[in-house]
Amino acid sequence: MSKTIRIGSRTSKLAVVQAEIVAATLKAQFPDYNFEIVTKTTLGDNVQNKALYSFGGKSLWTSELEELLVSTEPESIDMIVHSLKDVPTNLPDEFKIGAILDRADPRDVLVVRSDLVYKSLSELPPESVIGTSSVRRTAQLRRRYPQFQFKVVRGNINTRLAKLEDPEQGYTCLILAAAGLLRIDLGDKITQYLSSPDVLYAVGQGALGVEINKDDEFTQTLLDKVRDMPTTLVCTAERSLSKSLESGCSVPLGVQSIISPDSVVTIEACITSVDGKEVAMGKLRRTVKTEEEAEAFGEDLAQLLISQGAGTILEKINYDKLTEN
Repeated sequence: MSKTIRIGSRTSKLAVVQAEIVAATLKAQFPDYNFEIVTKTTLGDNVQNKALYSFGGKSLWTSELEELLVSTEPESIDMIVHSLKDVPTNLPDEFKIGAILDRADPRDVLVVRSDLVYKSLSELPPESVIGTSSVRRTAQLRRRYPQFQFKVVRGNINTRLAKLEDPEQGYTCLILAAAGLLRIDLGDKITQYLSSPDVLYAVGQGALGVEINKDDEFTQTLLDKVRDMPTTLVCTAERSLSKSLESGCSVPLGVQSIISPDSVVTIEACITSVDGKEVAMGKLRRTVKTEEEAEAFGEDLAQLLISQGAGTILEKINYDKLTEN
């Protein structure tokens, strides 16, 4: 009887598609094993009427599935597939990221309501209403386009797109991740791909991270066969940067990264104040061939951002959070 590996996923269509990508990648390497997808709803799925930054961290997407990783019951799982951008940089001690797979397009995109003719951010009229639940996107766009209004939009991709098309909701457009739309065959909804200087994307965006128990050597052996090393190095550097700045889901850290065939990593990064009026920017380029070198790269880039004023911006954001509570 062939061994079955159980893969945990959130319940949304995108999450299941991402788990299926990992399952198929593993199946190609290990055809004698069965790979079963197990879905579970998380706190982030259940609470749809609050902006993401109000939760104060990213564990809202991970903790319910982590309970199944440590369970000894029949419903236990062997690994969890995440959008890497949703995974905290500080995991609980008993877990680790066992592999990061090849990255899809990491950029954010503009999706304009279907009855409007605008083809880019620069064409949108003043007072346009931009739908996003990301403080990172809002902060960067406020800096570049102070004439726009911003309105929180939550839900899975199809729910957000339905809200965009509903005239009563009042949205002109949405800002979404390209990778999510492309993975569920909604690339035709994309109006414009965004990049620097308009919007730098989230740490880990477009990449899939697979979380496992830290002491699970068997599952780690499987994942070693599907890890994408260039993506791992870049995302490790990005996550080290984020961790060094102690930035969670609610901190407006944007990155734009590239790795050359000979392992030269270049990352442009910014921290933007929530009102868009202050920004700290930095760019670092270095040969990175190991995960340890990637960690050091991220730490050094964090120090560069701090020297440009990122610490002051982050202190202000953290103070504002405290005074809200």
